Amino acid sequence: MNSCLYECSVMHHRFTPKEHHFEHAIFMFYLDLDELDQAARSVFLFSHNRRNLYSFRDSDHEPAGPHPLKQRVLAYLRQEGVPCRPDTRIMLLTLPRMAGYIFNPISIYYCFAGDGQPFAAVAEVGNTFREIKLYLLRPETLGTNGTFNLVIPKHFYVSPFSSLKLNFDFRLAIPGAKLDIRIDDHDDIKPVLISTLTGCRAELTNRNLAWFTLKYPFITLKVIGLIHWHALKLWLKKIPFYRKTENLALQQDVLRPHPSLTAKIK
Repeated sequence: MNSCLYECSVMHHRFTPKEHHFEHAIFMFYLDLDELDQAARSVFLFSHNRRNLYSFRDSDHEPAGPHPLKQRVLAYLRQEGVPCRPDTRIMLLTLPRMAGYIFNPISIYYCFAGDGQPFAAVAEVGNTFREIKLYLLRPETLGTNGTFNLVIPKHFYVSPFSSLKLNFDFRLAIPGAKLDIRIDDHDDIKPVLISTLTGCRAELTNRNLAWFTLKYPFITLKVIGLIHWHALKLWLKKIPFYRKTENLALQQDVLRPHPSLTAKIK
């Protein structure tokens, strides 16, 4: 199978207005969207669109629609002017539901042509309001080093401790034996926050998934719990707090908008 796991280290380093640093260990799935049913048959703890300890549901991801997720991603790429063939392979770095609970700060689609060459990536960024925003990294953003690079206005409420008047700086290397992802926040002059996700590949097997489950129990709950734990630390450090209802004009192309956003827009 092309699908695999990555044992990862997540690092955040905030520079301003006060420094804050943390590193935590997690694991993630790297799934071939053509192999979801095959993976479900091979790995007893994993299911596709069915209940299990780990359950990948097409409906948890954007673009939304009634069709299987791969078809929706292909339609989105074509809608955005990125040509792709039916034999396109799409890999998704993500966390599925764990014991029915899902939370993903970041999921990334990597798109490969039939000959195996990468040509696009889509970052699916989520927040604690359950909103999602897609950031498309087009073929021209792929460097000769095999890394997609894109600087783009954030226009999304990710954290109450980060201004909306920032840019995302995506540096997404094609996953292989190693995982190397960096997404920074900066203000056109200097970095405000550096975020990295690095790791090592492991086969998606019953043994590895059972071991990671013991090593990193309740992984999705761990992720949301750590987010709130560090939010408390930032609040105690008196980092400026930005309410979601501020700067609505800078919250653009938000999918699954929270009622507080739609009510204010109306």
